[in-house]
Amino acid sequence: MERSDGILIKNIEIAKVFDDIAKILQIKNENRFKIRAYERVAVTIENFPMEVETIYRAGQLDEIQGVGEAIAKKIEELIETGKLEYYENLKKSIPSGVLELLKVSDVGPRKAKLFYEELGIDNVDKLEEAAREHKLENLPGMGKKAEENILRGIELYKRREKRALLGVALPIAEEIIDRLKSLKEVNQIDIAGSLRRRKDTIGDIDILVTSKKPEKIMDKFTHLPEVKEILAEGLTKSAILTRQNIHVDLRVVEPDSFGAALQYFTGSKAHNVRLREMAVKQGLKINEYGVFQTKDDKKVAGREEREIYQKLGLPFIMPELREDRGEFEAARKNQLPELATMEDIKGDLHIHTSDSDGLNTLEEIVKEARKRGYSYIAITDHSQSLSIAGGLNEKRLQEQIEMIEKINNSFNDLIVLKGIEVDIKSDGTLDFPDSILQKLDIVIAAIHTGFKQEREQLMDRLTRAMQNPHVNIIAHPTGRIIGYREPYAVDMQEIIRVAAKTNTALEINASPERMDLNDIYVKSAKEKGVLLSIGTDAHQLSSLDNMAYGISIARRGWLEKNHLLNTFSLAELRKRLKN
Repeated sequence: MERSDGILIKNIEIAKVFDDIAKILQIKNENRFKIRAYERVAVTIENFPMEVETIYRAGQLDEIQGVGEAIAKKIEELIETGKLEYYENLKKSIPSGVLELLKVSDVGPRKAKLFYEELGIDNVDKLEEAAREHKLENLPGMGKKAEENILRGIELYKRREKRALLGVALPIAEEIIDRLKSLKEVNQIDIAGSLRRRKDTIGDIDILVTSKKPEKIMDKFTHLPEVKEILAEGLTKSAILTRQNIHVDLRVVEPDSFGAALQYFTGSKAHNVRLREMAVKQGLKINEYGVFQTKDDKKVAGREEREIYQKLGLPFIMPELREDRGEFEAARKNQLPELATMEDIKGDLHIHTSDSDGLNTLEEIVKEARKRGYSYIAITDHSQSLSIAGGLNEKRLQEQIEMIEKINNSFNDLIVLKGIEVDIKSDGTLDFPDSILQKLDIVIAAIHTGFKQEREQLMDRLTRAMQNPHVNIIAHPTGRIIGYREPYAVDMQEIIRVAAKTNTALEINASPERMDLNDIYVKSAKEKGVLLSIGTDAHQLSSLDNMAYGISIARRGWLEKNHLLNTFSLAELRKRLKN
């Protein structure tokens, strides 16, 4: 797992090297198939369920999809030496800083090259300055609108640099906790902060621990393989910066205050303010050390988190609900939702195979779904208009339907639903006629082009799709990609109203980059009687794990299991889809 110099080679670091290689090759206008190969390898390695170094040590790199002899040699060089000569030489072939420009949405390889050659722009700050001074709009292929889009892209980039995706931060936090739990000095340990509330992006990671001997814990924490920099080191609090540039705080608290500290540091700020206002009215005060009587400062609770709420006459409020969005009113009426859990999920309703742009075959996906104990899955490859994603035409779709029927005759513990992610075209029509869609068990409709159209046109496209009797679900309804693309210019409250009227489900896309719908719209959809559907949008087996992030959004949106299509039995699901 470690090189001779003691540095752990993580999958994400190896993946970044191959992703950078792909980007540099794009700038250099290299063969697009070569570029795509590096992109696929980067995605595969980043999401691979085991340490690639472990696979390498076992001599099994060839078992990783997309890793041929040439890539395997590069992985070996990275693991054994910590660097890759091919990558280092490639970096020298382009100006320093140009690679950074590609992190801004709306700046592709050609534009990055153009900006450098024409204006000497080699970092994001210079790009922003040039855009604000309107130096970009007169360049070839640019214009005022393109310049405005780049400024919006820079704003998204800066926001993204400050916050980490839930799908990045949570695994890091869980790995840190697993490593610290191995110490006998650790008594209690848990995640706090916005990460515990499962917000879609995280500012930093907060971890609380109780121990009578914290020295060894702090030493281990500050010397974890994940550490890029030690920011602070003490007996009761230490802070590090991880290799992914995420700030992590570790606090040691007294056992008698662990519950109070967990509640306090979990937040949110708005929730805690309301809680403390309630306490004052009852002659109590609450802080990170416990609940105290105001009259004599006597401590009356703090060891267990549930005690904090009980002392105020409230049932326990789950962390995901602590945003001051009605949880206190619901708690007082004993009407808090019984939130959906992973155990309630019976299947995944949005999966891609290698028939379109997925990495795994239908057979491989079925095998994995059975391993996970699912009752059903929906295969929803892209439709023909999305040629860049290998969209299926009518002939290929029919072949897939026949393959699915054959598989369904082979097993009695899993049913594969015949589906499609059909493109909603710019004129509002669907990519397949009704005569084809009616052959399928499930139809997901989605926008994949024309993201910057005017609101009226986008609303018309989505509304017409929902009015089609064969469309069951609208996928990633706002179209956002966190930190890269803003939501479409649509009126989501009107979309929710149309969904309720047409009995169309709205998707919670569980991909960490999307998390779409967000929790606010999910709660609104629930209140208007709209069913939700969680889809991982998986393009490879490891992405099926993203179901947990979909559940996080569902819980933050106050969903109980009866609000989710994925929790229904196969018979009930078929009935709902038919209706």
